[in-house]
Amino acid sequence: PHILMAFVKQESAYHHDASPPWDWFLFIPLGPQSSAEGYAQAKDETWEEYEDEAGGVFNSRSNMEDALDFIGWYNDKSSRELGISKWDPKRLYLAYHEGRSGYRRGSYKRKPKVVRIAKRVDWQARQYGAQLRQCEHRFRCRHWYQFWPFCS
Repeated sequence: PHILMAFVKQESAYHHDASPPWDWFLFIPLGPQSSAEGYAQAKDETWEEYEDEAGGVFNSRSNMEDALDFIGWYNDKSSRELGISKWDPKRLYLAYHEGRSGYRRGSYKRKPKVVRIAKRVDWQARQYGAQLRQCEHRFRCRHWYQFWPFCS
């Protein structure tokens, strides 16, 4: 879950209604730069592919559980198709941002800003992972006869 949450932090900063910036011509708004929206900033065509494969016609990009499931689904496909470890947030994010075909072509290599962002996602995932392990340790019962929340 820590890798998925790092993706959400980068993509939407946990704003359910996040959307990309708009293009403008002088003072006239032309519309958003892409169809990405929600926690995962999933584009329309990729979200539709997810719904077709995962069978979720009532899923919403502005629902955290659905967004996390989407990111997990996408990362699983990237892992299988591109041979990226599911524990490598940097490379998974590069594939997520550039698309699997863009990652395969190495399009990120010409985009130092995207590589910097992927490193930030990697760092954030490691931070979340460490925090999760600390929390888990605090709530874990030490004896067979104990159960949470009465572990002390």
